[in-house]
Amino acid sequence: MTRRQFVFCATAATGVAACRPPEARAGVTLPKNICFTGAATFEAITRQAVAGRWGQQPMDIRMRQLARELEGVPYAGHTLEIDDVIESPSVNFSGLDCWTFFETVLGLARMIEVPKRSYQWTDLLAEIEWTRYRGGRCHGAYLDRLHYLDDWFFDNTARQNVIDITRRLPGAVRLKGRRSDEMSAAWQGYRYLRHTPELVGPMRQSERRVTRLPVYFIPKASVRAVEPLLQTSDIIGIVTREQGVVCSHVGLAARGSDGVMRFLHASKTHGVVVLDSQLAVYLERFRQHAGIMVVRPLRRDQALRDDVRYEARLRRLQAGVAPDQLETAVSR
Repeated sequence: MTRRQFVFCATAATGVAACRPPEARAGVTLPKNICFTGAATFEAITRQAVAGRWGQQPMDIRMRQLARELEGVPYAGHTLEIDDVIESPSVNFSGLDCWTFFETVLGLARMIEVPKRSYQWTDLLAEIEWTRYRGGRCHGAYLDRLHYLDDWFFDNTARQNVIDITRRLPGAVRLKGRRSDEMSAAWQGYRYLRHTPELVGPMRQSERRVTRLPVYFIPKASVRAVEPLLQTSDIIGIVTREQGVVCSHVGLAARGSDGVMRFLHASKTHGVVVLDSQLAVYLERFRQHAGIMVVRPLRRDQALRDDVRYEARLRRLQAGVAPDQLETAVSR
């Protein structure tokens, strides 16, 4: 069986992936020189985290401390496209885009919650796998990955890695008439799809499912009013007015000592990870930004690792049940 045949078979067999503890090694990992870049940065950050006992801090403070260490890292796109065929968890501290920035901060924050004298690069990859992939598992197939941010929010809310708080915020409305098909429509722009075009059909099927998700958002005219209800390190999905995708950008909320809620993100405009202007002001600068979705990271020890309960929670979310109405089950 060729590498391409392997990935296609793995993709065809993938439905809702089985949950597993994030202590496990990544299921399919490419060589370190391909899937992990910036070891010196990782080691410097984790040394500070151990010395300062950051893992004992609340999740929001912990994430802000870690995010601060990544401010100024250059913006780099397409850092997840690391192979022609094999999908693998990966981290690149030398260049971050908006998605890999928030995901790396979240992964580090989850990792250091487990006390250790030192951390290995594989510890972080295991955390990245747990949140980046459907059900927390990468089988080596491109469609294992949660490619659309709203899909990521639903899957990670179902597994209690985050809680989607959008619907509890004043002004929240249902997003209607949005089609998620950017990747299948522009498949030649994606390395994996370009080299394995037989995945375009399965990708299109996955996008139909994503399109049906009951998405709520806060219109940008209402964002200023909800800023006092946001917390530092809330994950902010920027909802676009354009067809093809729900969220076109993502970053973290960061409240300053002056009380202003600002937007911390890997910015293509600024070319680096930057603490930007007030969130509402940032949104007003771009005509195509329609509003925001908000999810709040949860402690690592709250993760749901039971397959049956995860799948049941995900089905309820997909059916329109509000996240606050789901049973909260803390797995030890």
